[in-house]
Amino acid sequence: MFRKNRNQFGSYGSTRKRSRAGKIGKILLVILIVLILAAGAAAWYVFTPYTPTSQAEQALVSGTDKIAVQDTEEWISFSNAKPKGNSIIFYPGARVKPEAYSVFAHDLAKSGHTVYIMKLPFNFAFFKTDAAQAVIDRHPDEKFVIGGHSLGGVFAARYAAAHLDHIAGVFFLASYPEQKGNLQKTDIPVLSITASNDGLLKKDTYEAARAFLPQQTVYYSIEGGNHAQFGSYGEQKDDLPAQIDADEQRKQTVNTILGWMKEIPTTSKSATKK
Repeated sequence: MFRKNRNQFGSYGSTRKRSRAGKIGKILLVILIVLILAAGAAAWYVFTPYTPTSQAEQALVSGTDKIAVQDTEEWISFSNAKPKGNSIIFYPGARVKPEAYSVFAHDLAKSGHTVYIMKLPFNFAFFKTDAAQAVIDRHPDEKFVIGGHSLGGVFAARYAAAHLDHIAGVFFLASYPEQKGNLQKTDIPVLSITASNDGLLKKDTYEAARAFLPQQTVYYSIEGGNHAQFGSYGEQKDDLPAQIDADEQRKQTVNTILGWMKEIPTTSKSATKK
């Protein structure tokens, strides 16, 4: 009788173990499915960038308005036949193809400034914060300002803060610096351009980030502009509708940058305040 009962208990124990193993297996399967879906979503996010409009693609044609366009592995440059003033290094926004800023760069180049739009791994600046160094190393006779759109501006500021001897000015388009890009104790010229209908710029974070900017920072707001129209890639998720067209927003952006750059010497270097 005892042996029979022991077998019964053993059978019951085995059933419990199988049941527990089955539950664990189901949990692991659910976790695996969640991880696969998360990985798929992340891959979709990274590998589906915002692409240039047809207008931006036309601006990539070399020779238009006597602007030479050179497409290299590391950047796209726009240069005037009669260059003048400081050159410009530009970091695109997150998930935005560099070509989407070609109209903007083309318009700046028409005033004489050579513009370098950086190509970034997976179209994210945080994968290559020091991308600007390649341009500076290869063009030692040029003086540079650096800027960026959205996330690109954050990492442009990081580069500038760590290389003040190479950078003559910093500008932000719908962007701001953080602690690692702190420029507050510098005398470097800084320009911050925002748009009133920007649905992506976090206003509270932007205001708090003023603590990382120097007193001489110039602020300019484009009434009716939005986040996406700082580039030429169409609408952007979660952005607000613009009340002005893209050409008007770009015109104000370019003119503001050009006016600011006129005040920046082409020979002096910025330094940290004592």
